[in-house]
Amino acid sequence: MARTYVRPPTRSSSRTTRPPAPRRSGGGFRLPSIRLNLGKLVRPLAMALAVVLGVLAAMGFLLFGAFVALPYALRTVVSLLGLGAALPLPAVAVLAWRGHVLGKGGLLRQHWNHLLGGAALYCGMLAVASLFGPRGHDFLGVSWYEVSLGGLLGQVIMGEPGPARLLRAGGPLLLGAVLVYPRSLPLLLGLLWAALQGLAGLRLPQRAFGLLRNQIAQARAALRDQPSTNNDLDETPAGIYDDEIDDYDYTAADTSAAIADKSGYQGALLPVIPAADREEADEAPPPMWSRWELPAVDLLEAGKEAEPVDQTQRAKQIEEALESYGVEAKVAQIHVGPAVTQFGLEPGWDRKYKEVKERDITGKVKLDKDGNAKAHQEEVSRTRVKVERITSLSNNLALALAAPSVRIEAPVPGKNVVGIEVPNLSPEVVPMRSVIESSGFQRLRNRSKLALALGKGVAGDVVVADLARMPHLLIAGATGSGKSVCINSIVNCLLMHGSPDEVRLLMIDPKRVELVPYNPIPHLLCPVIVDAEKVVGTLQWVIKEMDNRYRKFAAVGVRNIEGYNRSPKVEEQLPYWVLIIDELADLMMVAPFEVERALCRLAQLARATGIHLVVATQRPSVDVITGLIKANFPTRISFAVTSQIDSRTILDGAGAEKLLGRGDMLFMATDAAKPRRVQGAYVSDDDVERLVEYWSHDRFQLLRPPQFGLDIEHAAMAATGAEASMDDPLLERARELAESSERISASFLQRRLRVGYPRAARLMELLQDEGYGDMVHEDRF
Repeated sequence: MARTYVRPPTRSSSRTTRPPAPRRSGGGFRLPSIRLNLGKLVRPLAMALAVVLGVLAAMGFLLFGAFVALPYALRTVVSLLGLGAALPLPAVAVLAWRGHVLGKGGLLRQHWNHLLGGAALYCGMLAVASLFGPRGHDFLGVSWYEVSLGGLLGQVIMGEPGPARLLRAGGPLLLGAVLVYPRSLPLLLGLLWAALQGLAGLRLPQRAFGLLRNQIAQARAALRDQPSTNNDLDETPAGIYDDEIDDYDYTAADTSAAIADKSGYQGALLPVIPAADREEADEAPPPMWSRWELPAVDLLEAGKEAEPVDQTQRAKQIEEALESYGVEAKVAQIHVGPAVTQFGLEPGWDRKYKEVKERDITGKVKLDKDGNAKAHQEEVSRTRVKVERITSLSNNLALALAAPSVRIEAPVPGKNVVGIEVPNLSPEVVPMRSVIESSGFQRLRNRSKLALALGKGVAGDVVVADLARMPHLLIAGATGSGKSVCINSIVNCLLMHGSPDEVRLLMIDPKRVELVPYNPIPHLLCPVIVDAEKVVGTLQWVIKEMDNRYRKFAAVGVRNIEGYNRSPKVEEQLPYWVLIIDELADLMMVAPFEVERALCRLAQLARATGIHLVVATQRPSVDVITGLIKANFPTRISFAVTSQIDSRTILDGAGAEKLLGRGDMLFMATDAAKPRRVQGAYVSDDDVERLVEYWSHDRFQLLRPPQFGLDIEHAAMAATGAEASMDDPLLERARELAESSERISASFLQRRLRVGYPRAARLMELLQDEGYGDMVHEDRF
């Protein structure tokens, strides 16, 4: 039987071949089999996750180092070394640049003295720098005033104050210099020994004691040569002019101590000279110590700082109130002032819409489920909201905010917002001391002797003014609105920064209560005038002095008082004069024509001569503040008034009737288009008393300038007709009127000659004495 050979199957690949799957009956297609290898997917995902975590960790480390560790390290180094923290940087750079020398050990082996000397010099410089700590300067959150320029290490090296500080600071410096330059030690010792020998040869201590002894001897001889009856300098105090010590008035020491306690004055307080020998003392030359000293700001009371108040709720109420009336606006700025808060309102848009019906593709109108046509609003145009719409809602805003009144300034000068001024719930008092201590007032004070501290604005900024640039000021306000306090603050500003040689005052107070307390000060040209009948003569006397000043200017060849005082030809400078009238309405009732004429003449011509006017009234009507007075007083201040008519009289516009009172005012500057709202500076009665007591102290008794009380009295009497005689210049004009008229009377002469009734009556008596009695008609009232 033959054997059949069967060939084994060969492998074409490592994988075993599978028989094909049997084909399903019925036709169609089959899905291919999918094998998922999880090992190939997990490995890339793990690597990507590791890279992301590594990048995040690196970024976190860098952020931590940049914002936490590095600033902390810098603050620590700066606190420890101060300015010396910057010195090791160049040293490290040099060592890094010469690292090969350091690596070989040559730098430490050959130049060890330089390294130790540099370290000693570094410690010495830190010790010296620790003596300086500028206030108000910091770097990286470190205050130089606390750690000083030498840092904490320099303070430790310097130690406590005492003689040992010289050794602590100079020892390291000397040691470092010797280590760095060893050959300089013999040279330094030689120079020190030579200096000591030179001082010993010059005999400087003996010469100094000799010069001091000669000066003392000359001073004693000068004191013995002075014309004085008191030669006993050890027992008699300086400043006494009596022969007997018993006449010395020791009350001055008590007064000086009292003023020193109240005002903080630490200067030399001098005794009172008895009144019996005061005339003889005035004839003697003033001593060397006699000079004017301006009062310190400590005389005035310091105010309390107010706590900040959040006004965001009120701003939201304003926006909601305007939105309810169909006005779109947004509060963009909030400025909190002492008495009011100004909300800067940015007007929105006034939009116009039209109704558009919705249609489908075929053009038919779409209907809703109720069968009505669907429509939507589409914006057609928009314009900015008019300012008039906002200003007309002032009363509605006051109702929404529950405020007594709301003033709207539209627009705010220099800004594109509408200012809504709402009173604060708790008004803040602005003391005059806070305004005087401000930088703005100090800059103005350096330029002018007539700087005025008015108060603070609605944004809390200081408001100051120069009376010399105004050049005259008109103040009006109802009773209790703060007008008298404003006058007192103006007077106190002039007294705080002007001596009687620089500023003189002339006060008229018909009410007899506000300005009378200033009678003792040496700045007054005469005592405060309280008689209204003497005002006309006083104003005429001021006009006469103004003309005299113009003659002096013409003789020197200058145009104004500034040029006159700077001229080298002038021996005695002219002071500024400030005429203050507390109540103009009373004067206008007595002599309206004369007062108006004199005030207008002074306001027109007195500016160049250094004479300035401050006029106040509580009745700003047209018969008191006439058109001529308003034209010549461009700078005005209005406090709260009773009606809008009074506001237009004083400011030529409305707004003063909505003021709050208690110092709330509108300041109309010469160069301003609109008045500015200011909370006036407050001066208490205690401040006035302390300032008057300071200037009326007896140490200024010999320096008091002369007053012109008698001259003003004579001028007042001549103006009222008390001294009218046949030489009266108006008598000739009265004769002409008597000859050209059938009948004359005192009121007729008063109207035609524009004089007061007393003088017109006196002229009538003179005409009767001359034979015009038949023409005289008696006035019947």
